[in-house]
Amino acid sequence: MTISKTTHRPPIIAPSMLKCDFGDLRGELARLDAAGSNWAHWDVMDGHFVPNLSYGALLIQSVRPLTKAFFDAHLMISDPAKYLDDYIKAGCDAITFHIEAVPAPTELLKRIRAAGRQAGLAINPGTPADKIEPFLADCDLVLVMSVEPGFGGQKFMPQVLDKARTIRAKMPKEALLSIDGGIAAPTIGSAAAAGCQVFVAGSAIFDEQDYGAAMTHLIQSANAG
Repeated sequence: MTISKTTHRPPIIAPSMLKCDFGDLRGELARLDAAGSNWAHWDVMDGHFVPNLSYGALLIQSVRPLTKAFFDAHLMISDPAKYLDDYIKAGCDAITFHIEAVPAPTELLKRIRAAGRQAGLAINPGTPADKIEPFLADCDLVLVMSVEPGFGGQKFMPQVLDKARTIRAKMPKEALLSIDGGIAAPTIGSAAAAGCQVFVAGSAIFDEQDYGAAMTHLIQSANAG
């Protein structure tokens, strides 16, 4: 599967699976499908690059047959090159890793693309845009972190929006700009106004009873922005 401009029209709401009920992962994916979601964002944490652990390629691979959603793996890990083949095998459609973990990312971005997947780079709140700018031409996706990576439920950091504008202006037009952290109805509009197109949302979806209504509210708020 590849990103399709006909089936993935911004604003794209990307449910953060880190916030789902892992005791009923099959049911959660079914509820997201029923709500009209076509994107799933998988936050992978290694306890080293970030001070927390989540899940890995085997879990993602086990649920890949359950949905046709676009699987976006966000690798918050120290050595993404070592594990890249595992996430390709798991069926991830996009694989994003951090510029802070791989300061010279060109080779790894090309490896991802050579495997027929979308290649993404993520950037932390405290990292300046110029660290990522030389590599934007090799990106299909850029993820701006609007919280410190590693934990869900943090407060949105509006100071990253200037960086998002800078990156959006220098990215390939066909690439997607994503934002992750504290995304909810009060914050998504300003992120959209800054040029973001993919909005990773955890609590704003999974804390609600009606996932479809929650996603619709987010889309309306993004469009209003």
